[in-house]
Amino acid sequence: GVLCGTTSEVERFELMAMECADTEITRMTRLLGVSTSGYYEHHKRSTATELTHRRQRRADLAVKIVDFHRASDGVYGAPRITADLRAAGEVVTEKTVAKVMAEIGLSGISPRTFHMATTVVDPNASFPPDLVQRKFDQGRIDVVWTSDITYLTCGEGDMYLCAFKDEHSKKALGWGVDDHMRTELVTDALEQAVAARGGKCEGTIVHSDRGV
Repeated sequence: GVLCGTTSEVERFELMAMECADTEITRMTRLLGVSTSGYYEHHKRSTATELTHRRQRRADLAVKIVDFHRASDGVYGAPRITADLRAAGEVVTEKTVAKVMAEIGLSGISPRTFHMATTVVDPNASFPPDLVQRKFDQGRIDVVWTSDITYLTCGEGDMYLCAFKDEHSKKALGWGVDDHMRTELVTDALEQAVAARGGKCEGTIVHSDRGV
């Protein structure tokens, strides 16, 4: 009787909602002096309000996701956009961002998963012996240089990098970048390495894979 006199009907309905898992609704309505139909009507209105807030939150989140996705020129996926949202003060999970993006038809651009072959072996070619027996650092500079070609994905097109490195100092001596893997890509980088040593590299062993 004291509880009913000091609490509003809405407060009693909310108390029932918290206890409904452990106590029968009809028993609580009788003890709290409220109607069963009144409780269910209150529950219906509360659920509708909660769903409205959830939808509004979803809509606000979708707008922000679209803004960040557009700012990245359509590149960012859920992980990067989640990081941007969190940096902006949003409390959100990557799973939620991914779900919203799927709902509104947005996706990021995944990095290339293929491997570009830069070692193209001619089966009819002959190869010199391995003069260093896999021991590349011989204890002093200009004894062994190594070289390789690496494939690069660039915004303006695909490129290839060839570099020469001294295996003792680990210093890159010469390099070249071009849109092909022809011989001049390698020879230009080698000439740059020779020039970096003042042309004094007689006896230096150049070791590379069996590439172009």
